[in-house]
Amino acid sequence: MQKINTRESISRLEVALYVSGRPLSLDELIKASGTESKQKTILLLNTIMKKTESAFNAIEIVMLPDKSYVFQIKPEYNIIVRRYASKPTISGATLKTLSYIAYMQPISSKQLVETRGTGVYMHLKELRQLDYVKRNSTGRLKIYTTTERFQRYFGLNGDIEYIKTKLFKNSKIKA
Repeated sequence: MQKINTRESISRLEVALYVSGRPLSLDELIKASGTESKQKTILLLNTIMKKTESAFNAIEIVMLPDKSYVFQIKPEYNIIVRRYASKPTISGATLKTLSYIAYMQPISSKQLVETRGTGVYMHLKELRQLDYVKRNSTGRLKIYTTTERFQRYFGLNGDIEYIKTKLFKNSKIKA
């Protein structure tokens, strides 16, 4: 196993805390850091916490009472968070349609309506405007697939089978 340097371990911890969107246990952070050491990971976390405290005014990394760590907005800024983060880019229903297209692609509009209902037309319009899906017509039949922009935005590598595997793995659908 390759030894990871301190800078890389700190970077890994920063990424894990930033993207998780939830508190992470010390065990999870040890795995993320690659240090395999409780003491070293705590030392690195304290370093990150001090840097965050000196560099930012509104965000922090804190240890919670259950000894987990979280990257968060300081509580006194919650009112601002509610004002600016209240509306997601894509509604839940539209996101479900997008994931269905990604998993089933290529898929016809008829199949989408049968599965998702007539509201899918508004979803498709929005998804096309965002350039997450494209439409190809074969006569009257409209076929939908995801775009390169969708793949870049969601960090996918462009291989449709890879996308389907990731979606299946992360879904509640059982094979």
